[in-house]
Amino acid sequence: MSDRTSLLAQPPRPPSAARIGAGLGLFLLGAVVGAAGALVQPGWFPGGLLLALAGEAGLCLGASRAMRSRAGAVAAAGGWTLAVVLLTASRPEGDFLFAAGSGSYLFLLGGIAVAVMCATLAPGRQPGGASVRLGK
Repeated sequence: MSDRTSLLAQPPRPPSAARIGAGLGLFLLGAVVGAAGALVQPGWFPGGLLLALAGEAGLCLGASRAMRSRAGAVAAAGGWTLAVVLLTASRPEGDFLFAAGSGSYLFLLGGIAVAVMCATLAPGRQPGGASVRLGK
């Protein structure tokens, strides 16, 4: 056994101001990507939908790798979800952004599925070094 304590045995540390700022920035970037995807996906139906979902997947995976935790993917996905949900609401004048078609539903449900997959596949915090391996 080594003198180093396990990562699970350490008390939780509060996030730094830089991590909080990065999380807020990724949240806003997720909202921008969600709004852009909402405008692109109906324009070129099969290609626009795939482009919008690929943009969200790239943002979530890039955010998780940049922050080296799942928090980056969750922050970006949260911004995307909030923007898309707010854009689905109709206005009192009767204006709306999403039509009641299969493309809109695929964008909403596919985007949520992509966000969940990216947050799940994102690298979690793992202790490093050879001494933390079992059997070593």
